[in-house]
Amino acid sequence: MADERLIAALDFHTMEDVKALVNTLGDSVSYYKVGMELFYSVGGDVVRWLSAQGKDVFLDLKLHDIPNTVAGGLCSLMDLGATMLNVHAGGGYTMMKVAAERLHKEADKRGIPCPKLIAVTVLTSINQEDWEGLGQELQIKSAVVRYAKLAKKAGLDGVVASPQEAALIREACGPDFLIVTPGVRPEGASVDDQSRIATPAKALQNGASHLVIGRPIRAAKDPKAAAEAILKEMESVR
Repeated sequence: MADERLIAALDFHTMEDVKALVNTLGDSVSYYKVGMELFYSVGGDVVRWLSAQGKDVFLDLKLHDIPNTVAGGLCSLMDLGATMLNVHAGGGYTMMKVAAERLHKEADKRGIPCPKLIAVTVLTSINQEDWEGLGQELQIKSAVVRYAKLAKKAGLDGVVASPQEAALIREACGPDFLIVTPGVRPEGASVDDQSRIATPAKALQNGASHLVIGRPIRAAKDPKAAAEAILKEMESVR
């Protein structure tokens, strides 16, 4: 059966591909990520369809703009019924705080549950060389923890970060803070364009609350068997 800690990434362009994978995975997966590639292609219908199937949805659009624009965008996206939304922590404390306050206020006004709001720290594709090329002087892990603390202070529910920083975030932000980790690869899987990665068990041991896994499931010859193998590995860590 499904483990809500596993979020399968629907990195497709069409509803046909989405429905094929979701139907193949069946009850094995209950939580899905909809990112830019899919959302910009088919729009909000995919979120509504997944919700109608009883699935949770992480709508991964990484909003990053002035505070009022981000807050308004999140309130618009809330209509779709996603379980979790996100912004870029790089937008700053004020942006995150205004976004969280407006989202909760709008949810209360509508009498609906407020989606979880999390902040992207440093993309898992970025390595130390890329980071220094941006003029950053802090080590990546130090910057990630700083972003996580800012997100918590701003009233957000958690962050997106690599599994390599999860333990530091858990220590800094406490047991209830969400840590959603891309860059998770089962043993023997291709690394692809990720730089800071870990296996599912290691990510959970490090403190991750959710694992976002795409290609190791989507591109497998038997996606359901691949998902169930990941779930079996996850069972060992609670």
